[in-house]
Amino acid sequence: MQSKTLRVIILFLLSLSIFSHAKASTVDSLAIPSAVMNKNYKAAVVLPETYSKNKKNYPVLYLLHGGGGHFRDWLSQTPDKMLVKNLADQYNIIIVMPEGETFGWYLDSPFDANNKFETYITKEVIQKIDDTYRTVQSNKGRVITGLSMGGHGAMYLSSRHPDLFGAAGTMSGAMDMNYTKFKVNEDFLKSLKDRFMKLLGTSDTSNEIYVKNSIVNMAETIKKNGMPVIIDCGVDDFLIEVNRELHRRLLYNNTPHDYTERPGAHTWEYWQNSLPYHLLFFNKVLKNNGVTVE
Repeated sequence: MQSKTLRVIILFLLSLSIFSHAKASTVDSLAIPSAVMNKNYKAAVVLPETYSKNKKNYPVLYLLHGGGGHFRDWLSQTPDKMLVKNLADQYNIIIVMPEGETFGWYLDSPFDANNKFETYITKEVIQKIDDTYRTVQSNKGRVITGLSMGGHGAMYLSSRHPDLFGAAGTMSGAMDMNYTKFKVNEDFLKSLKDRFMKLLGTSDTSNEIYVKNSIVNMAETIKKNGMPVIIDCGVDDFLIEVNRELHRRLLYNNTPHDYTERPGAHTWEYWQNSLPYHLLFFNKVLKNNGVTVE
């Protein structure tokens, strides 16, 4: 009799677990084709559990992947596969992970007509998300961050389009496109040289295209925009020095920003630890803007 009672209790607890999981955040794989590049792409969209229970408009976090990656990285590569879903639920925010290709850099290449990711994100992706979901359709309700190449992309897109985004962040971001400043081995350096050549039409890092498109050289633009910014990087990351340089320039021109160095390298363990800090930072901004869903 005791054994039967125990089995009943276990089955009850399992049913509660399944029911709880069914109510959690959901993930859409949304087709967002690009007319400007004449390509078909997808984005992963995490909707918080509360989204289906009301008619409110939700703020949106655009979460960018890094070099060599794709749109599902934040869902498949973190040690905790529930990280993004749990954060969407915790903060009642829609999290959009668009495609940026393995080396697209979230810019419009002046050399490669098939690489127009600045236009894709700012024109096509945002429009599709706003047309498909109940979103806050202003910069008061949009924030953006990313890792590595995506960290540069988040800062780049937000700096150039302050009308679209209300806050920005970067984790282990490649803040300078001058790849010779990255602390990497010769093989990696050669690979970067070749890939930048294909993207920008030159591997000469003194060329204007590198200079004008690097976030480290946009400190005055960041100051002018007055956008809340969060920057962090691991002390053992090969990109730590370019992050420190951006930090120094923002300090020099008196630009308010949140800057943190933590133990860690260029790893998913580091980014998994970093993302919750970004959501906490963004939630304060969104709350001040009066767009959070309580």
